[in-house]
Amino acid sequence: MDELRGVGPLMLDHHAYDGCLAHVSIGSWHAVPPGFVWLGNLPVPEGVPALSNTYSGWHSLADDVVRQRRWDRELPAAAKDTYLAAATRGAVDVDFGAGTATLGAATPRLLDLSGAGSMRVPGSGPVRWSALDQLPRCTALAWAGPERGLAGALADRPIVSSLTWRDAPPVVDLTDTGLQHLSLSGADVREMRLPRSLHGLELAAVDPGLAVYAADGGRWLHLIPSGADAETTVPAGLHGVREIALDGGGTMSVTALRELKRLESLRIHWRQPPGQLIDAAALGSLTSLAVIELVDGYGLDADTLPELTSLTQLSISGLRRSIVPALKTRYRGTGVRLVIEGAKRDTWLAANLNNPFRDWIDDDARGGAAACKAYASAVRTLDKLLRNRDRQADEAESALRTLLEALNTIDQKYEIIDTLRREEAFDAFVELATRAQVPAHLADQWFDEWRDF
Repeated sequence: MDELRGVGPLMLDHHAYDGCLAHVSIGSWHAVPPGFVWLGNLPVPEGVPALSNTYSGWHSLADDVVRQRRWDRELPAAAKDTYLAAATRGAVDVDFGAGTATLGAATPRLLDLSGAGSMRVPGSGPVRWSALDQLPRCTALAWAGPERGLAGALADRPIVSSLTWRDAPPVVDLTDTGLQHLSLSGADVREMRLPRSLHGLELAAVDPGLAVYAADGGRWLHLIPSGADAETTVPAGLHGVREIALDGGGTMSVTALRELKRLESLRIHWRQPPGQLIDAAALGSLTSLAVIELVDGYGLDADTLPELTSLTQLSISGLRRSIVPALKTRYRGTGVRLVIEGAKRDTWLAANLNNPFRDWIDDDARGGAAACKAYASAVRTLDKLLRNRDRQADEAESALRTLLEALNTIDQKYEIIDTLRREEAFDAFVELATRAQVPAHLADQWFDEWRDF
């Protein structure tokens, strides 16, 4: 503690930060990571406000330190200088080999070269990766298909710290890059080599036999097998993973996790009902598992999880209210900190389990109920139209517009649609538009034109 006396708070000046205070509010739902060791407390430095309007979890503390340290000690001075200088640069012409495009030099943090965006790359042959030098503020790339010099381009430009790669080839070698986050998909991937700098790894639709070569067996990785379902697998070579997040369908299994003997933190988010967990007994062999977070587990029972002697915190957001008393009884006096939010009446869930706005009632009971009602009305209208195709097109547009107008009114009255809820509203709107056979580009256009939130 004496070594820490007089040390000031962390000030962030990496990338676009201007020397601001690293200051976040952390809710009780977030558990202190098992790797954090309590040393004691010191007075808050003078001038630090009591509250912050930035909300995050405990992981942000380590993330801020790592990013600032990387900027201070690892990134080449030339890369930092050109990054900062680009803040005042205007538009530039870039050409990756398939024609010139004009972009703002200061704006493209994420550059989509996967073919899904407006940027063009050659359909085959060499890619002019030197065009990246015109965009010194690009820190994230999206790519698709064969490697075509991607790894070398990233190795030469360590300012790029995030990569999304779809339809990746059989062998992926990113050892020499400075990536900190990688999102990768591809059924043909058989072998993947990762840089020591990587902290976040998201895998989707990869071969179960994938072999991963990572520092210390993945000890420093936060692993996310996205799109997880009942057949979730963990690639070979990641035996040292301590943090994993399963993000997927309505029924998930943790059987594959029993090989992760060092696992300390587990998060499961069910994106679809019913929110069931099968083979939960497999967690019983994980003697280091200390933190479990469960989101939208409406199919859980109080005794779903096995006895875990190492468990220190269980956080559940979204569950049936009927199981809450039994959960509290089970963990009372055990040393496990139980945090529950979003408990809903069983009868209400029976009518709204498949409603994508069901969790909005956690923010505002009346506003959330109104949003659920508006969605249910839109579903009924569209279902009728699908049975009468002669009237479908015009009335489908009307039904979708009515839904967004209802959400506009709800947000004006209750102010509950933040960034997360806006994304959920967009996903629900697009899903309904797809059912009504509305082209995707038109659905996107309608959503942006009709919404006020």
